[in-house]
Amino acid sequence: MTDKFIIGIIGAPFGVKGFVKVRPLSGEIDHLLKLQSVIVSKDGAERLLNIEEINSAPPNVVIRFQGITSPEAAKTLTGAQLLAGRDQAAPLAPGEFYIEDLKGLPVLSDKDEILGHITDIIEGGGGELAEIELINNSEKHLVPFRKEFFIEISPEKGRLVVQDLTMSLLYDNDKFSRNQS
Repeated sequence: MTDKFIIGIIGAPFGVKGFVKVRPLSGEIDHLLKLQSVIVSKDGAERLLNIEEINSAPPNVVIRFQGITSPEAAKTLTGAQLLAGRDQAAPLAPGEFYIEDLKGLPVLSDKDEILGHITDIIEGGGGELAEIELINNSEKHLVPFRKEFFIEISPEKGRLVVQDLTMSLLYDNDKFSRNQS
């Protein structure tokens, strides 16, 4: 299981005192308002920043980090990711899971044969898509990440199960797939 999550993306500076807008990835802000420090990741470098002030600005929050006191300094953080531990991430309701916990899990047929594994869940125009790397040829295909295709999503069991229809999409139909070899 993943220990660190991307919980937000830093946007533009806000005001003249060094605040930045932060867009939460969960759509919720309550857990962000409790943060005292956070790891900021940009261009492959991570650093721990203490939070001096944080305020709600739905659907975002605005944060002023220790040592960031001007719009010019705040602008250097634009595009950075906020990383936090599992205990600081948005709380899960029953039946929910973190996308990061699905990455790398095997995808099985309803007959328990391993078809491949999840490499990512991405946002498509009509909803989320599961990117699956097939075990037989390492091709990557996209399948709508919906209950009609995935009959079991069990990060706690370490697997996802797809219906027979989905298997034919993976192997025979390019309508929902793309080859990234």
